[in-house]
Amino acid sequence: MTSQIIPVDPFDFVIFGATGDLAERKLLPALYQRQRAGQFSEPTRIIGASRTSHSSDEYRDFAARAISDHVKPSEIDQAELKRFLERISYVQVDAQAGEGFDRLKEEIDGENRIRAYYLAVGPALFGDIAKNLSGHGLVNEKARIVVEKPIGRSLASARVLNDEIGAVFSEDQTFRIDHYLGKETVQNLMALRFANALYEPLWNSAHIDHVQITVAETVGLEGRAGYYDKAGALRDMVQNHILQLLCLVAMEAPFSLDADGVRDEKLKVLKALKPVTNGQAGKSTVRGQYRAGASAGGAVKGYLEDLESATSDTETFVAIKAEIANWRWAGVPFYLRTGKRLSERVSEIVISFKPIPHSIFGEAAGPVVANQLVIRLQPDEGVKQWIMIKDPGPGGMRLRHVPLDMSFAQSFDVRNPDAYERLIMDVIRGNQTLFMRRDEVEAAWQWIDPILAAWEENGQKVQGYTAGTWGPSAAIALIERDGRTWHENG
Repeated sequence: MTSQIIPVDPFDFVIFGATGDLAERKLLPALYQRQRAGQFSEPTRIIGASRTSHSSDEYRDFAARAISDHVKPSEIDQAELKRFLERISYVQVDAQAGEGFDRLKEEIDGENRIRAYYLAVGPALFGDIAKNLSGHGLVNEKARIVVEKPIGRSLASARVLNDEIGAVFSEDQTFRIDHYLGKETVQNLMALRFANALYEPLWNSAHIDHVQITVAETVGLEGRAGYYDKAGALRDMVQNHILQLLCLVAMEAPFSLDADGVRDEKLKVLKALKPVTNGQAGKSTVRGQYRAGASAGGAVKGYLEDLESATSDTETFVAIKAEIANWRWAGVPFYLRTGKRLSERVSEIVISFKPIPHSIFGEAAGPVVANQLVIRLQPDEGVKQWIMIKDPGPGGMRLRHVPLDMSFAQSFDVRNPDAYERLIMDVIRGNQTLFMRRDEVEAAWQWIDPILAAWEENGQKVQGYTAGTWGPSAAIALIERDGRTWHENG
């Protein structure tokens, strides 16, 4: 099976923060892969922009190293790489000082074609860049701006950033990116629900016992100490990635896959989330911070040692019991957890169905375990439906809990594109389905802000957990006091 590649119109792609980690690890490799797949039309140009002083030749060398380091050797074609590097140039730009934008205009001024400005920079520069692009005549009707999370650190700050961007770019021109929404398995969640008669009739509180969403990392700060200690796991992961996954699990069927159709339904879920108030935060949330231990096969430092600080109350782990106050999900808890330096790198959604009302099998057959649907986002993307079957062989009825396993890598003989490849091409096409609308971002903050306030008012401190484990013991208690357990990955 092969996927059909549909070329996009010619475009200029400007990367602000062009020498940063995101550009090196994700954006440049993604753009190279899309050219290699035949998706570019000519003339398409890629322009790096940052405060660092580089010539275009020096930036091409940077791009070549990025491709070499972050693309599989088997996927590097020297002729394609040469053609890719030839479309790259570089402009030194200082957004705060407003310098370099005239030079940028000289570089891209010409035909009235698509211009995509990717802001791979901190949110403090979003407003300055937007203002300077407008002031120097760099915004046309085909321009788009792409902004990375975090969109603020609270509802109030998110509104300020959205206002600054919105003063220059319309909502249709603004792409708030969450790379989780570009993952193949995340989009397959829509297909599972809405293209199969098997699941959608059961997708409600009458049949589903609870839902678990886990985004676990084995890494620590990875050079992000300055940002991370001001953000923490709740702002960094729950406010965007995990709430977006929750929305896709819980939303009603949209009227179509039109961008606003999907985002309207996600917004309804966010607005239906029960507030976690001051009095509930202690029971419904857990904050943790990793201590020294072992991770990925070796000894690792604790958070404070990584931070090189004597004190910090920033959470590197958070678990939340969330509830959605609507007819479909009334009484169904959503258990959310994310953290750094955990036992395993895994992102998955577990739909746990209710047990059968009565077992006709005797004790000798063994326990009847409730069905589960496990959607693995990373690594090893795929879907497992856990069911009960008879253990083969003579000697009576013995039951066994086994998965119907659909691994994307094994089922489809195609390369699985990185999420950024798909999302960048959607930006060029102007397709906003997989991007967050302003009201979505602000509705997510409206749910997150009271949790942050409750932690502060209650003095809810972080609980230490050993690196290489699954977080604080309180996170286990959070789900087990309801008679449930966290899914054992496998």
